[in-house]
Amino acid sequence: MYRLRELAKKDLCRINEWRNNPQLIKLLGAPFRYIDVQIDERWYDNYLSNRNTAIRCSIVDENDEILGLVSLLDIDRLNQCAEFNIMIGDTENQGKGIGSFALKEMLHHAFYDMNLQRIELTVLDDNARAKHVYEKNGFVYEGRKRKSVFKDGRFVDMLMYSVLREEYSF
Repeated sequence: MYRLRELAKKDLCRINEWRNNPQLIKLLGAPFRYIDVQIDERWYDNYLSNRNTAIRCSIVDENDEILGLVSLLDIDRLNQCAEFNIMIGDTENQGKGIGSFALKEMLHHAFYDMNLQRIELTVLDDNARAKHVYEKNGFVYEGRKRKSVFKDGRFVDMLMYSVLREEYSF
């Protein structure tokens, strides 16, 4: 039903729509800003130049239509760790298990193909849906970065989670 494939240039127009959606960005740690598609094209080119420290995958349906993005960033081969990010683009695709699918696939790839030991992430304290998905899939709460992100006119806390290979079961 769903699958992951490496991010492709053909995905950029849709991704740019998502990155310009204030309601979607409100759920993420990044600040909202207007982003021209040319900026996303440069972002993509930068990714291609740095594939040794990042894995960016599109989450697609059976028709190869992009539903979201899932990434491992800042891959550190010495310490065998990386940072996990995910975004499900359209609200009608949220809450359907797409995020859980992508998270499990990416963790399996990280631990069993990439030989990583630790995957970490941060999530907005008020993003209850994301926290539930992470905890349900084995991420362990590690701490709180108090008032670390300015969102929607106020500072909010970011929560830190991680999962280790020996804690993960596919």
